[in-house]
Amino acid sequence: MKRLLRLPSLYLSLPMLIACGLTLLTYDLPRDYVEGPLLLIVVALLFVAFDAVVGVRLPHMQLFRARNYAGTREAFVALAFAGLILLFCALDLTLFPIPLLTNPSSYAVMEGGRAHVRHISDMCWVLPPIGLLCARSRWLRNTLILTGFVFPVLVIDRNRIFAALYSYGLVLVLRRDPARPLPWKMIWALVLSGALIFSVLGALRSGSLDFVTLPFSSFYRDAPQGVKWLLLYITAGPYNFGSLLAKHYVNADFLINQLVPLQGSVATLGTGIPLDAPNINVGTEFLPFLLALGPTAAVAAFFALYVMLLWSTWHWKRRLGLFSLLIFLRVSYCCVMSPFAPQAFTWTNVGFILVSLVISAFATLLPNRRVRRTLQDARARLPINS
Repeated sequence: MKRLLRLPSLYLSLPMLIACGLTLLTYDLPRDYVEGPLLLIVVALLFVAFDAVVGVRLPHMQLFRARNYAGTREAFVALAFAGLILLFCALDLTLFPIPLLTNPSSYAVMEGGRAHVRHISDMCWVLPPIGLLCARSRWLRNTLILTGFVFPVLVIDRNRIFAALYSYGLVLVLRRDPARPLPWKMIWALVLSGALIFSVLGALRSGSLDFVTLPFSSFYRDAPQGVKWLLLYITAGPYNFGSLLAKHYVNADFLINQLVPLQGSVATLGTGIPLDAPNINVGTEFLPFLLALGPTAAVAAFFALYVMLLWSTWHWKRRLGLFSLLIFLRVSYCCVMSPFAPQAFTWTNVGFILVSLVISAFATLLPNRRVRRTLQDARARLPINS
């Protein structure tokens, strides 16, 4: 399992294969709808084959564990960055209604300057890994971790909940002593917690699924209500991708609005897009490219995301810095979530990567009052091809 975690394609191909496989099980798809999921499956398998042949790998876990971030200048800057995010989380909860405690449907209301505050508070997912790696005191570590988990629940932001759980869990696993088995109880607790929170918040945000009319199979109809929410969310992206590919629908507005800051809304709800269920409006990372330029562009975007993942892997492996880790966590999370919604090819994602690069460069200019633990001994103990 630990060797599999070092494969970049695991973070992109496996979620897509699972989502498309469940799509084929969850729906009685019309024949022309099947082409979309099958296209995504073929491309995902190509990346698995490339990883196996070329041998691209994440940094060896032993090297990652050898880095002690607490007390370094990078940790100082990261904690200052976390403090800024904490401030904006507090502003978000103070200046605007809290959706979980007031009106759950207000989670998407971004008027009155809330959108600008949310650009910063949305980065709350970085708080758990920064707390784990940089905080020396227990109260600060727990504050950062707890805020990273609680704030998304209060504002009913399921995406940020998943991002926080993903980054927290992956850092814990990668830092674990190789002599000890993986903490499967903790991993499953995180997975089940995320699934439970997602199901509850899904019901609060969107209500009952009884009025969703899609060609569900008996596999879906026999599932419990909470499991239905998960199946619907996991499979809606590949389903809509296949549906709109079969309909040959063309609309470049969504891609333009996604790529150009403040150009327009990327929401499909209430638009003329011919979704089979208007309220089930999620799509894969590659749906806007499909709508704008066809299946060739969607496949090209798939390849571009894989290249972005390889770059983030190389950048982290080369420096093993804290912010290069955060970049990898962000890019790999976008890959994990690629079957569900566009996140990688957005100006906010590019902005986070650029901000991380700038902050990392700034940290190198500060005086390093603490001698960093050397990695030479750790590297010497590794196999030659690691």
